[in-house]
Amino acid sequence: MHRINSGALLALVVVALAVQSSAQAQQTAAQRAGGTAAAAENAQDVQAMAGELRALKSRYADEVRKLRELEIRLQALTARVQAQEGVARVQALQQQAGAAAATASSPPVATTAAAAIAQAPMGGSEALIGSEGSTRKEPASRSVEDVLQQQHVLFNQPLTLEAGLNYARYDRKQLTLNGFLALDAIFLGSIAVERVASDTFTYTLAARKGITRDISASIEVPFVQRWTTYQKGGAGGSAAAVAEANVGGDVAVGDVTLSSSYRLFPETPTRPEIALNASVGIPTGQAPYGISWNVLERDNDNFIRFAVPTRQPTGQGVWGVNFGASMLKTLDPAILFANVGITHTFARHFADLDTSPDTVSPGRVDLGNAFNYGIGVAFALNERMSLSMSLAQRLNGSARIRPDATGLWERIIGSDGNAATLGIGMTYALSERMTFVGNLGIGLTPDAPDFSITAKLPFVL
Repeated sequence: MHRINSGALLALVVVALAVQSSAQAQQTAAQRAGGTAAAAENAQDVQAMAGELRALKSRYADEVRKLRELEIRLQALTARVQAQEGVARVQALQQQAGAAAATASSPPVATTAAAAIAQAPMGGSEALIGSEGSTRKEPASRSVEDVLQQQHVLFNQPLTLEAGLNYARYDRKQLTLNGFLALDAIFLGSIAVERVASDTFTYTLAARKGITRDISASIEVPFVQRWTTYQKGGAGGSAAAVAEANVGGDVAVGDVTLSSSYRLFPETPTRPEIALNASVGIPTGQAPYGISWNVLERDNDNFIRFAVPTRQPTGQGVWGVNFGASMLKTLDPAILFANVGITHTFARHFADLDTSPDTVSPGRVDLGNAFNYGIGVAFALNERMSLSMSLAQRLNGSARIRPDATGLWERIIGSDGNAATLGIGMTYALSERMTFVGNLGIGLTPDAPDFSITAKLPFVL
């Protein structure tokens, strides 16, 4: 009986161990199945997050592209507005547009897009994308600004200082016949050739300032240096002899000019910008009257054959006012400009009006009125450079004098003038604040200089 109970007990132990082992196996299998399900769930989560990240990246790239396109379109609009209203107003529009864009976009997208746009090469001369998706070239804002400043007027501008140099060459010859024609074929008398050649350098200091969005003022102070060569044939009674004298070389201040402009109408798609201009010429230079003379040759009867002034004049000697208007129209990529004006001079009394060194004749001088106009076209080649061509003409009326001895006005024959000049100009932006302006003037009439060369350096403070 004892043996039977021991065997049964052993069998029970074996069965219990088998049951326990089976339970452990089932538990392990269940744990393995649970781990596999969690791994599959994690893999699905990773795939879902990766998909969301790709979608966010795609939307982010679209936003950056839209911001770039909007910036390019804004730059194109800025160039057009700048040609019409000036740099200051355009900068205000840009600042407002930038503030609005920064407020509308989220900080990460705005910061990254701004960095991407700043790194992208953009310029006024590159192809710009329009709202319709096509590409077109816009005029360069800086070169357009320089054209406006030189050919028209630029309003609402900071203080601009300008240093300029102008060289003009004037050379004239005159044949003088003193005698009579005998038998309609033989000239009896003296023949003399007179020549006056002048090289004039004008150093200019100017300042311009935009007072308001529609009013601008400027001042120009010239310093004149002139060398003049006088030649006269028939010296000493010999037709082959030529007398010569050189006068000048000193630098002296010229006539100071004060100017102001008022924008009457801004430019529209169908109308040019029109500005009214007024200027005052102050007689601060050396007047051409009352200058002493050096007598170089006299005849036997004490008649002065050849005399030259001791110094050169640097101004007109009288006050003058000019009223006019200037117009400008932008036709991408050309810029058309024109101006017209009339100058009135005021009569003034001088201590000596006679050109003879031996005679003193005080009296009043009236230089008469003058009419001037100019037309031209400019092309903005790129963001920094522009070329222009222009035609300017000035018509001067005859001058009059009224000697104190007679009290009557006398017209000076040959004192009227017609000076026409063809100009070829160029502007080039040396930096953000400084520009080089060059111009070649070609005289088209005898009263105009043979040619002139001008160089200016405007500097924006």
